[in-house]
Amino acid sequence: MSAPEATTTATGLDEMGPVDYLVIEMPADRMTGRGLDLLLDLVDRGIIRVIDLEIVSTGTDGSITRLELDDLDGEPSVELSVFAGARSGLLDDEDVAAAGGVLEPGTVGVVLLYENLWAAPLARELRRNGAQLVAGGRIPVQALLAALDAAEA
Repeated sequence: MSAPEATTTATGLDEMGPVDYLVIEMPADRMTGRGLDLLLDLVDRGIIRVIDLEIVSTGTDGSITRLELDDLDGEPSVELSVFAGARSGLLDDEDVAAAGGVLEPGTVGVVLLYENLWAAPLARELRRNGAQLVAGGRIPVQALLAALDAAEA
């Protein structure tokens, strides 16, 4: 599997697809790296490009600590060193602190900043024609399921 890499040139920025972020919360005692093989699959298939991947731990006292991939417990499902270079510098200490602030105390979070490569050709063409993205959002699966249940009732 290939290593994630960030696009940094001005020309590269003109060619980029939309960039999203996720903050994923996990129980601290179950942070093994499982599921990262699926993330690598998305990278290998050219669907996304990982720009930044940070791991943060929240103490019961509210403290926030950056973790390294080597700090993960258990048997990881993939060789995690491939993510070691996934740091563009776009996520600074303030961003990591903000991400840690949405986590429950005593948990571990993964902060993922990624480019949607699948949408890059559309985004590039729209920009060339003067269009720009003015709003975006994400609907949590739980909200979709609740809405579907309510519609069926």
